[in-house]
Amino acid sequence: MEWIVFFETWIWLGFAACGFAILFNVPPRTLWVIFIMGALGGTVKLICMKLGMNIILSSLMGALLIGFLSIRAAHLRHSPPFVFAIPAVIPMVPGAFTYRMMLGIIHLTAENDHAVFLQLLQETVDNGLKAFFVLSALSLGVSAPMLLSRNKSTKEIKRTKLKTTKILK
Repeated sequence: MEWIVFFETWIWLGFAACGFAILFNVPPRTLWVIFIMGALGGTVKLICMKLGMNIILSSLMGALLIGFLSIRAAHLRHSPPFVFAIPAVIPMVPGAFTYRMMLGIIHLTAENDHAVFLQLLQETVDNGLKAFFVLSALSLGVSAPMLLSRNKSTKEIKRTKLKTTKILK
């Protein structure tokens, strides 16, 4: 029964990534790759959380997978890596923590009891910091593989090959 829930979650993560990809008007030939990357990245995050890792490190692991896969997909599908990475990572954005933080800020403005105010402030700051660090982990996880593996662009490599073949002739 747990495998059915796992497979259903995998499918919905892929559809969410494709939805954002369509919203961003990516080339249609990239949609199936974005579906798989979004599903895999979100699944890695969920598996890591199920194994006891916190949400920040779990998000980093999922985003790193998406970052590395987007580099490979960029070469195979002849599109920039961010075409694949950004829509695939958006379903992992911590909307619930951000929503709770905003609700906490609204409730803080109306609270008069000092003890309740301090408790609400602590929860609001906690949710805000979780959202901030998850977003930081997602951006680091997506961009780090691209920054570390990028020596030259594809156009520069082709130009270098053309120059060396002209020189050799």
